Amino acid sequence: MRIWKGRKGEFDQTEAADQEAEPMSEEEFNMELQSLMTEETGGKKKKKKTGKKWTRKRKIITGAGALGAVLLLLRIFSGGGAKPVMVSTIPLSKGEVVEMLSVSGPVQETDSVEVVSNLHAEILELPVKEGDRVEKGQLLATLDDQDVKKEVDIAQNGYDLAVSTYNDNQLEAENGYAKARQDFETAKANYDRSLILFQGGDISQVDLEAASNAMNDAQRQMSSYSLKDGRPIANESYALQIEKAAFELEQKKEALENTRITSPISGTVVRVNCKVGRFADKTDDDKPMFIISNLDVLEMKINVSEYSIGKVEIGQPVEISADILNGETVRGEVTAISPTGEEKGGGSTERVIPTTIRIIDQNTRLIAGITAKARIELQKAEQAWVVPISAMIQQPDGSMVIAAVEDNKVKYIPVETGVESDIEAEIVPKEEGALTEGMEVIETPSPMMTDGMAVIVAPRLQ
Repeated sequence: MRIWKGRKGEFDQTEAADQEAEPMSEEEFNMELQSLMTEETGGKKKKKKTGKKWTRKRKIITGAGALGAVLLLLRIFSGGGAKPVMVSTIPLSKGEVVEMLSVSGPVQETDSVEVVSNLHAEILELPVKEGDRVEKGQLLATLDDQDVKKEVDIAQNGYDLAVSTYNDNQLEAENGYAKARQDFETAKANYDRSLILFQGGDISQVDLEAASNAMNDAQRQMSSYSLKDGRPIANESYALQIEKAAFELEQKKEALENTRITSPISGTVVRVNCKVGRFADKTDDDKPMFIISNLDVLEMKINVSEYSIGKVEIGQPVEISADILNGETVRGEVTAISPTGEEKGGGSTERVIPTTIRIIDQNTRLIAGITAKARIELQKAEQAWVVPISAMIQQPDGSMVIAAVEDNKVKYIPVETGVESDIEAEIVPKEEGALTEGMEVIETPSPMMTDGMAVIVAPRLQ
């Protein structure tokens, strides 16, 4: 607001009216306004000692300007009759809004194995190198098998001896049991005859007792044999010797098979830590001989904050980006969420939950070992009323409104928020029908703006 005063010097009323006005400083205006509004003793105005002579016309202009300033301020703050404020609006429309969670983590293979050997055998051949694609069961290395073959022969002989010993003892048990059974049956028949003769007085008590003792001795001898399904079997120790010998033979045969080292999975040879002429159990820095990884399907291992994990679910779609993709993105999905959290580290008390993202798109430029960024789609709203986050106003009571323009006046519309992205939000009117397609919504309303305030809508740039 600009306030004017007359030229310097003394003027009469006619001269003051005819002279051109010049700007008055804010300090001078405040002093003059205070002079006009302060009463002198006896009802007269106090004269301000400014060294200037005031004419009546000048006092009226200055007082009117001051009053106009006060009225203007009142009108601005009351919204009544003030000069309308220019605002930028956007037409309200329905669309899609997606809430995303952005996290970073390493890209790695879905399946990886370390191939090692405990054989102290010389490596004779390495038919693969790093980067080669191999199939399950494909030969990776050939070891010297001469010593292992000898050990197999020795173990085979031990097994054969154990079996032979068992068979001999089994035959002995069968023959011994058969004789013991026959002796028992003979002794029992003799006892039965002796009992009849004793009852007839033909033999003495001593003879009967001798026949009984012979029968009991034969029965004990027969009972000393172990039976299985009614048949005698060799002592259990001989069977255990066979089992032990069989186990040792199996180990030696397995060692012989392991002189031909093969890939346990289909994948890519990502590391070779051995050389021809070295021993298989003495690799570089005691690392695995080979590392085979399935690089056809990659995944990401990420840590999700305990404050966000409640919105993450298995099957949610994921958008993955990385520097190596040169601006492109690939698709993924959440495939696993750990049932337990762990410390975030760095002195923080926050917990994080390990989460796995499977990368769906194949044959991309993504490689294992790099860091990528994943954007997890937490929620999506379709065919919803959508406005910029900046268009919403939070009231003192915490409720939300948007500022629409109707008949060049601000109209507050109470709303509730739904799905929110980084820049947009879904809004739901508290009153049905309060929102309409194409409604003019103030894009960035001022906190000083009030309901009913006059505004002018700025033209949109084409």
